[in-house]
Amino acid sequence: MSPASRLRNVTLTLEEEVAQWARIEAARRDTSVSRLLGELLKERMAAQDGYETAMRRALARKPFLHSDGRYLTREEVHDRARLR
Repeated sequence: MSPASRLRNVTLTLEEEVAQWARIEAARRDTSVSRLLGELLKERMAAQDGYETAMRRALARKPFLHSDGRYLTREEVHDRARLR
C-alpha cells in the first residue's frame, strides 16, 4: 500500500455460505476477512484495468488485412501470401 493510500471502512452483507467461505479462506491465508476481501477486490480492479488498457491498444491499431466489408472466405483467411 502506498503512503498516500487511505483505508475506508465498508459494511458488507454476505450470504451465510459466502461469509463462511471468506472466514475459512482468510484463516487459511492467515489474514482477516477484511484484508482478504480488500486484496480480492484490488486484484479484480487491476485485472479489469489491464483488460481495458489492452482493449484500447488493440482497437487503436490499424487493421492488417483489408477487405471490401464482406466476410473473408476460408481460403482468403488462410492465404499467407496476402499477409506479406
